[in-house]
Amino acid sequence: MLTILKKEFNAFLNSPVAYVVIGVFLVATGLFVWVFPDSSVLDYGYADLQSLFNLAPWIFLLLIPAITMRSFAEEKKAGTLELLLTRPLTDGALVGGKYLACLLLALLALVPTLLYYYSVYQLGTPRGNIDSAATVGSYLGLGLLAAVFAALGVLASALTRDQIIAFVLAAVACFLVYAGFDSLASVLSGALAYYVSQLGIAAHYRDLSKGLIDSRDVLYFLTVVAVALLGTRLALRSRTW
Repeated sequence: MLTILKKEFNAFLNSPVAYVVIGVFLVATGLFVWVFPDSSVLDYGYADLQSLFNLAPWIFLLLIPAITMRSFAEEKKAGTLELLLTRPLTDGALVGGKYLACLLLALLALVPTLLYYYSVYQLGTPRGNIDSAATVGSYLGLGLLAAVFAALGVLASALTRDQIIAFVLAAVACFLVYAGFDSLASVLSGALAYYVSQLGIAAHYRDLSKGLIDSRDVLYFLTVVAVALLGTRLALRSRTW
């Protein structure tokens, strides 16, 4: 697994993909957090990074499928997947290595945003007047959200040999899991609406963003990741059916 992880991550770093993804993410979030008057921290009057954590999932919804779309689709199109599978490497190690490389790149895009936290911390009146617990929960939520999106993206890539189709499938799947259940719950009422909303990511992400790190929310994200990766492994095994 580590060999595949290293190979895939180096491939990202040796191509424009990593720099485009990180650049687009930082420019988009930077504009919303610091420049645009409707969401700027400087105009908002409160020392928090809510605009970042509200926007980041929507950016990830497009950027992470762009990262994952090549993981298996490119191998299939180039005919190198069968070569990989002839090596002493299990399907689980292959899936895990490619998945972790994609996830690591997505998480790498979050690292520079820690400067936003430091800046808001320093600008607060009094200094440090920021809800650090909520910020930590929000970063944890974003990391878990990226983990789910990356897993769905890798699954989509394993289902096709066309990168564009893989991108579209992944983006649609991420949108449905993130916002689809919330949209459906909005037209329902009572307990049914609550249970439907709990099937989607948004409700669990909102809970973490409040600084309430509940093991049930973490377990939800990990379960979705596990199911998606299991589906990817089954998709690879289907080649022998």
